[in-house]
Amino acid sequence: MSAGELTPMFRQYQDLKREYPDVILLFRCGDFYEMYGDDAIKGAEAMDISLTSRDVRGSRLPMAGVPFHAIDRYLSRLLSAGYKTAIAEQMEDPKTTKGLVRRDVIRVLTPGTLVEDYLLDERTNNYLVAIIADKNNIGLAVTDCSTGAFLVTSFELNDLRGIREEVARLSPSEIILSSMLFCDETFREIIPQHSSVSSPEIVNLTFDNDDELVKKQFKVLTLLGFGITDDSVETQAAAFLLRYLQNTQKSALGQICSLTKYSTSNIMMLDSFTRRNLELTESLRGGSRVNSLVWVLDNTKTSMGARLLKQWISSPLLSLDEINWRLSKVAAFRTLDLLRGEVRDKLKSIYDLERLLSRTATKNCNGRDLAQLRDSLESLPEIFELLTNAGNELLELAIDMPSMEDLASVLRRGIVDNPSLSLREGGIIKKGYNEELDKLRDVEKNGKTYIVELENKERERTGIRTLKIGYNSVFGYYIEVSRANSSNVPEDYIRKQTLANNERFITPDLKDFEEMVLGAEDKIKNIEYELFSELRDLVSVLSSDIQKLANAVANIDVLSNFAYVASQNNYNLPAVNNGIEIEIINGRHPVVELTTTDRFIPNDTKLSNDDNQLIILTGPNMAGKSTYLRQTALITLMAQIGSFVPAEAATLGIVDRIFTRVGASDDLATGQSTFMVEMTETANILNNATERSFVILDEIGRGTSTFDGLSIAFAVAEYLHEDIGCKTLFATHYHQLNQLENTLKRAKNYRIAVKEDEAGITFLRRIVKGGTDRSYGIHVARLAGLPDEVLYRAERVLQYLEENDETVEHARGLSAKNTAIPPPLPRTQMTLFEVKEHPVVEELLGIDLDDITPREALSALARWQKKSRTKE
Repeated sequence: MSAGELTPMFRQYQDLKREYPDVILLFRCGDFYEMYGDDAIKGAEAMDISLTSRDVRGSRLPMAGVPFHAIDRYLSRLLSAGYKTAIAEQMEDPKTTKGLVRRDVIRVLTPGTLVEDYLLDERTNNYLVAIIADKNNIGLAVTDCSTGAFLVTSFELNDLRGIREEVARLSPSEIILSSMLFCDETFREIIPQHSSVSSPEIVNLTFDNDDELVKKQFKVLTLLGFGITDDSVETQAAAFLLRYLQNTQKSALGQICSLTKYSTSNIMMLDSFTRRNLELTESLRGGSRVNSLVWVLDNTKTSMGARLLKQWISSPLLSLDEINWRLSKVAAFRTLDLLRGEVRDKLKSIYDLERLLSRTATKNCNGRDLAQLRDSLESLPEIFELLTNAGNELLELAIDMPSMEDLASVLRRGIVDNPSLSLREGGIIKKGYNEELDKLRDVEKNGKTYIVELENKERERTGIRTLKIGYNSVFGYYIEVSRANSSNVPEDYIRKQTLANNERFITPDLKDFEEMVLGAEDKIKNIEYELFSELRDLVSVLSSDIQKLANAVANIDVLSNFAYVASQNNYNLPAVNNGIEIEIINGRHPVVELTTTDRFIPNDTKLSNDDNQLIILTGPNMAGKSTYLRQTALITLMAQIGSFVPAEAATLGIVDRIFTRVGASDDLATGQSTFMVEMTETANILNNATERSFVILDEIGRGTSTFDGLSIAFAVAEYLHEDIGCKTLFATHYHQLNQLENTLKRAKNYRIAVKEDEAGITFLRRIVKGGTDRSYGIHVARLAGLPDEVLYRAERVLQYLEENDETVEHARGLSAKNTAIPPPLPRTQMTLFEVKEHPVVEELLGIDLDDITPREALSALARWQKKSRTKE
């Protein structure tokens, strides 16, 4: 159908759809938001609503719609399905508009631009990342629209690893790329699969240069105060992100009032393997928060604190001063139990200041949001006073805080205790705040009383006892007087109607009352909305100060939370330094100790680049090797985020990276086998670890044949010891690796202690010195419930293999259980530690160099050359 054949409303829809072709357009029509065509088909499926159609000049056009009052629920479904959505609102009142109602898109909702609580996880940041490149560098800008955070950083053009790890740390819900990067398949591969990725065509609403746009947003004359220059790649990334927000939000970005430049060199970068293997924010089983490190450590009282805690866990510090600053505050809270309890109790009354402020700045807030902001601002002075009186360590958390008493007072006078959620239905502004509003409310409430009083007043003034005040829909309010009393009517009465027996009049006072009472309800709603808007704008003006308070509250919450968790779980203060040693006394796994039904057995750890640099840890499955590896890494990480640690004592030198290779499975999405995943993770470690790194490895090489796996494990261990020199815990079933203690100076053997008796084996879960030459695999199989006949057969095969020094590969040739075990096969591959020397080498070693003539030496060389050329 051509545009000329469309109705005016559908031409309006088509014009808007052309502006927003890549989103689902929700088009307001009366009490419904409607979708048409392909949008209706996609939207109906995502929202689980009926798909209908309507006739448009002889054609059936797919259509679906949802009630405007229920849009929140349906928007959530649409966004969860991965769709971007534009809301086209009626910009005029249909009741008072003649002809077509003007409509326009008021906002585009995308995964990274949400500010509504019902669409967000209150304990997790919702990041939007913009990435752009110039000739030499890549700039990255990141914001959380729901909190107002806005940060920039940069990387060298070829530093794809650094960019990948930073994006993994941020875990953004949405990423926008410049067109050049979007078309680069190599770059696209580093983007997480869970993030929405696009290269938007941005309409420049400001026509500013990049630096002018950024300066205008942050109200500065120069960007040097932020640590960036006008033409830097960070400025380009910031402008790219701001333009995208202008295009999608359609409103001022008042919540974004501060820019921070940061460097990834100041924090410990954790690759995606390590984040997953250590289960920092979600468990390996099911991907839920339960049984992760954040699940153990998060007893925060505010949403702001919960988000900050998650940021800290994902970004351990590398600065000793910053680590010890946090630890000193936690130690103070840990000592002052009563104070900590009071502070945490009062934190419960603090609402989410960051997101309240963001909704206020974007004009998406309601009366309840301002009431929560008011209540929070009134509670803050009590918290700061407690900290101020506590002493120097905690005083620092409360000094230089902006006073919000005036704002809190205005909001207390202006907003009722329990305001309505609707902005257009009244019930927001408190009595006594505005004289005109109070008068209108009084008229609305006491209109009948006013009429009776006015009627009595006029009877007394005129002496007409039969005078009465009436109302009809044609004339409104009127004073009715009988014709017999018409001579007594005062001069200020204005005749409106003459009847057979009566005459009707109006007066200026009655007309004013009529105008007031008939429009009181609508006027009350309009005045309340205007007053609410004034209060909302007042809050926005003070957004910078409120953000400072929010940041202070989040820090107080996390630090006091660390102290609370330490007291509840018996954590202790670690001694962190710039050394190279890790020494842990009776360390524990923070998650396992809370979830195991057995008594958790603590263990010591000592690692140093000078001594115990490489620990080869052997022992049976299920005995606790993986737990021990992970707990050492987690204790190190906890110390570097400023937390007390689950250990009797710990002295920890700062590590620049933690690398893990723990467990593996097929990556079906990319077609990678278990072994390929294992080798990819190992390669990442060997290529990026430094001498200050800490590496934990579990069962390297198990995804391939025994000889291959053993060879790789041996070479990896040797490389970590000799070439990198980093602290390493290496758990393995290859008992041959115990020989490394004899060949590598700083390699030491440890094992999981096991108790054996007639009843079987018992895992003691203690780490002791010395290696083991047994895996106890059959014992573990018995614990798992394998049939006795299978276990018996396995024991026979194991005995044969051990006696004949063969590999498991030979077991594949064994037939049914009643078939005799065949004789050993000829060896076709030398073992790793039994290398047969070449005959030339043997003869060379037998020569006495002091008793050989030059002729004999030449003759020997000729003989050796001939032997070397033979097939033998």
